[in-house]
Amino acid sequence: MAKDSTKTTIEADGLRYRSKAPGSPFAATSSFGAATMSCFLCGKHRPRAMLKSKKLLGKSQPVCAPSCKELDEQLSKG
Repeated sequence: MAKDSTKTTIEADGLRYRSKAPGSPFAATSSFGAATMSCFLCGKHRPRAMLKSKKLLGKSQPVCAPSCKELDEQLSKG
C-alpha cells in the first residue's frame, strides 16, 4: 500500500501547507498545573497531575505515576 503523494507548492505569502491547522496541538492553558509534560520513559504527553518526579540519571525527571503500563491500562478502561 503506497501513500497518496500530496503535491505542495510555496504560495506567494511564503506558506506551503493549506490543510494544516494553525497553532499547537497543546492548547495554551491558563494555569500551570493544567499544562502537559512528556514522560521521560514512554514519551507520552500527560497532564502534570498524572506524573511524578523520579530521580533518573542524577536528575529529577517526570514519569507516569504509578507506571506507564498501569496508567495506559487505567486510561483505556475509563
